Amino acid sequence: MTAPVGSPYASLANTLSSVPAPNRYASGGPRHEPPGIVNALFFNAIEKHALPNALMHKVGGAWRSLSHATVLERVRHIALGMAQLGVAPGDRVGILAENRPEWALTDYACICSGVIDVPVYPTLPAEQVPYILNDSGTKVLFVSTVAQAQKVASIRSEMPGLQWVIGFDATKADGCDVTLAELEAMGAKQDSPEAAAKFKADALAVKPDHLLTLIYTSGTTGNPKGVMLTHDNVYSNCIATQNSIPLAGGDVALSFLPLSHIFERMGDYYLFSNGVTIAYAESIDTVPINMQEVRPTLMMSVPRLYEKIYARVLENAVASGGLKARIFFWARAVGERWADEKLAGREPGGLLAWQYGLAQKLVFSKLKERTGGRMRFFISGGAPLSPQINKFFYSAGLTILEGYGLTETSPVISANTVADFRIGTVGKPLAGVEVRIASDGEILTRGPHVMKGYYKAPEATADAIDPEGWFHTGDIGEIQDGFVKITDRKKDIIVTAGGKNIAPQPIENRLKTNKYVSQAVMIGDKRKFLIVLIVPNWDQVEKWAAEQNIVWTSRAELLNMPTIQSKMEKEVKGELTGLGSYETPKKVGLLEHDFSIERGELTPKLSVKRRVVEKTNAEIIEQLYVE
Repeated sequence: MTAPVGSPYASLANTLSSVPAPNRYASGGPRHEPPGIVNALFFNAIEKHALPNALMHKVGGAWRSLSHATVLERVRHIALGMAQLGVAPGDRVGILAENRPEWALTDYACICSGVIDVPVYPTLPAEQVPYILNDSGTKVLFVSTVAQAQKVASIRSEMPGLQWVIGFDATKADGCDVTLAELEAMGAKQDSPEAAAKFKADALAVKPDHLLTLIYTSGTTGNPKGVMLTHDNVYSNCIATQNSIPLAGGDVALSFLPLSHIFERMGDYYLFSNGVTIAYAESIDTVPINMQEVRPTLMMSVPRLYEKIYARVLENAVASGGLKARIFFWARAVGERWADEKLAGREPGGLLAWQYGLAQKLVFSKLKERTGGRMRFFISGGAPLSPQINKFFYSAGLTILEGYGLTETSPVISANTVADFRIGTVGKPLAGVEVRIASDGEILTRGPHVMKGYYKAPEATADAIDPEGWFHTGDIGEIQDGFVKITDRKKDIIVTAGGKNIAPQPIENRLKTNKYVSQAVMIGDKRKFLIVLIVPNWDQVEKWAAEQNIVWTSRAELLNMPTIQSKMEKEVKGELTGLGSYETPKKVGLLEHDFSIERGELTPKLSVKRRVVEKTNAEIIEQLYVE
C-alpha cells in the first residue's frame, strides 16, 4: 500500500518489509547493574540524603514536610502494625487512594515486608473493584478518604477474602476496621532497636525475582489482567533511567499522576532514591496553582496537561488581540526557527539569536513563570504527544522528554534525554533494553524490564511474551537512527472498506491542538470513508457563540445549530491539510459530553477506549453514514 506524496503519514503506508534491517532493531546496550531490589534503593536514599523535606503535602492551606528519618520510622511502624494484623510475606495488600504521602509510606511498608501490594485506581467505580481484589486475593485494603471508604463498604459483601480495611482519613464510622494512625500506634509499640535492625535486614533479604506488585491493566475489552512485576523489573528500570536522565541536587518534583499507575510510581522510586523532594499536588485540578507554590524543577505528566497548557496559551493570545496577539505569534514563529536550528545541531546566532532573546523576554518568560520559573524539564508518557506541542514548549525553553512504555515493561522502554533528543520520537531504548520491529510493524521489546507474566493467566502470558522472551507491545512503530517512533496502536489501525490502512492517533492528536477541540476519535473500520467524533472545548465554543450573539439554553441546543456545526467543521478541516483523501474524515459528529471513566469510555490513565466510544455513539455514527 502507498500514501500520497506529501502526506505526513506516508511512512505508515509503506510496506514495512522495505525498511532496511538496521532500522528494525535498536538496543540501549548492555545492562550496567546486576539484578537488584527496590528496597535497596529505599534504604540507600534514607542513609545518603537525609533531607528534611523528602515528601511534601498540603494540609490546611500550608505545605508540610516529612523528612527521610520520619519516612523510615513511619514505614517501619506501618509494617510492624500490619504484622500484628497477621499480614505475612507473600500476602496481597491493596491501596485505594489518591496521591499523598500515605500512599508512598504504605507502599514502602508493603514491599519492605515482602508483601505484594495491589494498587487500585481511586477513580474506579465501585462495581469494578471486587474483581481486582478477589482475583488477586487481597487480604488488607488501605483506603484514603471517607468517600473511598464508603465505596468499599457498599461492596464489601462481594469480597469475602478481604479481612481488614484501613483508613488514612476515614474511620470506623465510614466502614473501616482500623485507622492508619491506630495501625502505626500498634507498630510503634512493637518497635525497638532490635526490631528496626530486623526490619531492615528482612527487607534487604528480599530476592530480585520476588513479586513487588500486581497491577491490573485497565484494558479495552474483558476483565483486567494482573501484571506481575518483580523487584528487579522495577529496579532495573530505575537504574537505567538514572543513567539516562541524571538528576541534580535540590531538585523538586510535583507528583499528580496516579501512583496506582506504574509510570508515576516507578518515577517516584527513581526520584526518592536520588534525593529529590516529592511534593504531592492536592488534585489534578490544582496542578497550575501547586506549580506556582512548589516551583518544581521537573514533573511527569501525560500529554493532556501539555495540551491544556498549549490551548490556554493560544486562547489568551487570541483573546488579547491587537499588539499583544501580534507579539505572541511573532514570538512563536521566532521560537520555531530557533528550535529548528537547535534540533539540527546548530547554535542560532546573529539576528535570530537577538530575536529569540527578545521573544523570551516578552512572551516565553511568562509561560515559564506559570510553571514556577524553575522547570528544568518535563517527562511525558502514557500516550503520544503531539510533535507540534512538544516543539512549542521546546522553543519556549521548556523541554519535554517524551518516553514510551507499558505497565508490562515496568514501564519505560525508551526515552528522550537532554543529551539525545528528537521531537516526534520516544527516544532510544534504555540500557539493557532491546527493541525490534516485527514484520507487521509491531514493536517488540526484551530485557529485565519485561514482566514476569499475567497473574493466573498462562495463556495470556504466552500470547504476550514469545519463547525468545520478546514482549509484544501491541503498538505499531519504526526505528530511525536508533530512535523509536510510535505510529499507532495495533488494534486501533482502521482498515477501510477500500482496504486502506489508517493510523488514527496522529490525526487525532493534530485535531486536539485546535483550541475548539477537547477530544477527537476517528471512526471508519470496514466503512467506505472516515468520520470523526469531536467533543468541543465548551469554554471556547460558548465564548465564540456569545461573541456571535447566539442565544442558547443548553449545550445540546447549541450543538444542533447549523452555525455551530459549520464552525466546528471549519476548525476540524483546517487542521487536516496535507492528508491524503482516504486519510481525511469526510464528516464531523459533535458530542455533548466529554469522555469519562464512569461511562467506560476512558481507561483510568485517561486513554480513550475507541470501541466503547463507537458503541455508545452508534446512533450518531450511523446517522452520519446515512447522510
